[in-house]
Amino acid sequence: MTSKTVLNETHRALGAKMVDFGGWDMPIHYGSQLEEHHQVRRDVGMFDVSHMTVIDLHGEQVRAFLRHLLANSVDKLQKPGRALYSCMLNPQGGVIDDLIVYFMREDWFRLVVNAATRDKDLAWITAQAAAFGVEVRERPEFGMIAVQGPNARAKVIALLREEDRDPVSRLVRFSACEATTADGVPVFVARTGYTGEDGFEVIVPDTETVAFWNALLAAGVKPAGLGARDTLRLEAGMNLYGQDMDETVTPYEAALGWTVALDPGRDFIGRAALEAQQAAGVPRQMVGLVMDEKGVLRHGQKVLTDNGEGEILSGTFSPTIGKAIAFARIPAGDPGQVRVDIRGRQVPVRVVKFPFVRDNTVQPGI
Repeated sequence: MTSKTVLNETHRALGAKMVDFGGWDMPIHYGSQLEEHHQVRRDVGMFDVSHMTVIDLHGEQVRAFLRHLLANSVDKLQKPGRALYSCMLNPQGGVIDDLIVYFMREDWFRLVVNAATRDKDLAWITAQAAAFGVEVRERPEFGMIAVQGPNARAKVIALLREEDRDPVSRLVRFSACEATTADGVPVFVARTGYTGEDGFEVIVPDTETVAFWNALLAAGVKPAGLGARDTLRLEAGMNLYGQDMDETVTPYEAALGWTVALDPGRDFIGRAALEAQQAAGVPRQMVGLVMDEKGVLRHGQKVLTDNGEGEILSGTFSPTIGKAIAFARIPAGDPGQVRVDIRGRQVPVRVVKFPFVRDNTVQPGI
């Protein structure tokens, strides 16, 4: 049975092309994926991300629990509202999921996890929480809208009541606060996103999500589908769970070593496996690729390096750059001249640092 967000009928009324995405009936585009991509890069667009899972953790030992659960250190979160990106690992160091954790109070932290991994994540988190006496509460009564682009913050702030506009305008990146709209609706506004542009992800009661979406629409914010979201996040150098990493891949093999905090005295799940991999040498690396020839890089294509074969993970044509780009996992070490096998033809590609694009600017070397 396909799941539907509270905005499903709204998408259909707007003429969206709907597809199955991890068991959810979601809009891929509303007419032109390319136009929606550029709209977010240059102005502002909004995405229905109500399929994402919000989990609230309550109890005296929540911080201790998260120190055990996550590879990144929640001790970095000392001010209420601050957020942290982290992977949640299995004992072998593989990525169960990547998520964002928000520090609300010492006895309340909020997680936002991926939609396709909802059941697995809830079961894992609940099982690990038992020893800490932490209450794990899913919040299905919320919708979520991501408003992204250089003009995104102004559009959201204009919909808030007067006294909340200044506090929300002063949010730094990776922080959040509770606010109220001009219509009296309580919302949770986070300065986070998945596009490489500035903006907010706004958690709204599901009974008010359609009205909030329509208010944004009336303010000139155009809807964007999952197609544009995918090309935007790949340009921004952001991993997609299940495609770029999974339970067989460690953060070090997914270019996510920066999310691992090996702080002394903290024995998080998977730490021993990561330390052993580091000591032995990480066998695989994730790199960015740009193809200067015409064509498209796609998931599953074979990548040929001086050290052996790898494969394309996420690949697309980049609307901002005008060339094909990709993530690839290849053997460790200097790869030499890299080629991609496209229908039997070995096409040269360049290995580059990502992100490819940030704040509507193609990054140096791309």
